[in-house]
Amino acid sequence: MTVIGLTGSFGTGKTFVASIFRSFGARVIDADVIAHRVIRKGSPAYKKIVEAFGHSILGPFGHINRGKLASRVFASPSKVAKINSIVHPEVIRIIKASISAVADKDAVVVVDAPLLIEARLLNIVDKLVVVKSSKKRQTERCIKKFQIKQAEVLKRIRSQMSMKRKLKMADFVVKNDSTRSSTRRQVRKVWEEVVWK
Repeated sequence: MTVIGLTGSFGTGKTFVASIFRSFGARVIDADVIAHRVIRKGSPAYKKIVEAFGHSILGPFGHINRGKLASRVFASPSKVAKINSIVHPEVIRIIKASISAVADKDAVVVVDAPLLIEARLLNIVDKLVVVKSSKKRQTERCIKKFQIKQAEVLKRIRSQMSMKRKLKMADFVVKNDSTRSSTRRQVRKVWEEVVWK
């Protein structure tokens, strides 16, 4: 089995790159999807998050409003560290269990995780792919996708490990600033080098 780690920064287009890997036959484990499941109402993480950040982050039916939570969390590095300490252990456990559950030992598994390096998951991947994009394109994507203001986007980008540091650790870099076909060509090249080696 080959495990590819896929990471980048907020708004670089990891989801699109993951979809290309999926179209080539990879099994994609999406850390964001897992994180959303981990914080659902009634879970142990939900209770800890409400205790740490208060009931003001909840929607009308008691579910965590991710927009409200993000506004509180990205206000300071200590709050980012706090939410990560609550959510990361369970997300990491599920990612590892999901990889172990893959029966096909010739499979290619892509772990799509924005905080893959920060969560110390490098030891479970064979190759690391970092998706890179200009700050301008990142900001445009995030404003459009998440309906948030530029200042909020920049705050979230700053809360993550710098792109410069991530690029130093990368086995492959996918530049996602141009056309979709350009990105697809780059991902195919990674696929050929990793899978058809």
